[in-house]
Amino acid sequence: MNSAYSKIAEAADFIRKKITREPLVGMITGTGLASLTDAIRIDHSIPYAEIPHFPKATVPGHAGILVFGSMAGKQILAMQGRFHLYEGYTVKEITFPVRVMAVLGAKYLFISSAAGGLDPCYKPGELMLITDHINLTGTNPLVGRDLEEFGPSFPDMTSAYDKDLISLARQKAVDAEITLNQGIYVGTTGPSLETPAETRFLRGIGSDAVGMSTVNEVIAAVHSGLRVLAIVAITNINLPDCMTSTSIEEVIANAEKASPSLARLFALILGSLEK
Repeated sequence: MNSAYSKIAEAADFIRKKITREPLVGMITGTGLASLTDAIRIDHSIPYAEIPHFPKATVPGHAGILVFGSMAGKQILAMQGRFHLYEGYTVKEITFPVRVMAVLGAKYLFISSAAGGLDPCYKPGELMLITDHINLTGTNPLVGRDLEEFGPSFPDMTSAYDKDLISLARQKAVDAEITLNQGIYVGTTGPSLETPAETRFLRGIGSDAVGMSTVNEVIAAVHSGLRVLAIVAITNINLPDCMTSTSIEEVIANAEKASPSLARLFALILGSLEK
């Protein structure tokens, strides 16, 4: 067993002793979206600081707590807050929790995050279902080929976002009358926000929303055999010809505005999952 995998196994063993059942779903909540876990019937809460080798959450809107419980009758292991490259963490540290969830037996990974809208038709507080992504972070969690215990180092990414989960999310959104846009997410490093020229470029290459997370977590999840569903909260609209200033407070406020709809949608989707 290599040292990278042994650290993942140690963290998983620690969590396994705290939780009562094997999780079906791993969940990652992003900036301003920690309240998603309010819909979970929580059995156990574990601060990240107590888990061996877990990074610490340092960004506003990220509580830094791992919770285990149930939602819509399904067992969930949910992160209240995630990690980012701009915090100074490596891509292996950022994706460490995804690997731990896979070792603990999770079959699905549900991801939420805050994102800037690039499609001018979007509105702050709306949701966007990610159907594909563009990785502009300049890195990849599979570099180094030191985690082949999870799978080959060249995983196919043609369906990184599970097509059946996408269809299920669309249908549940229609049933619940929840506005659910869909589009392509581009991941950048951050933490500075985009210039007008960068915004124009990102839109020009086919992106509908931009954020500073998600893509590397998805790559690690696909490599680990997890089925991925990702939905972002649109927190601001980036229009290159009339850019307005954006604050972290505004991002958090609009993410919180979207959180109840996202929690309701996740619950509906979870209720239809196969165990």
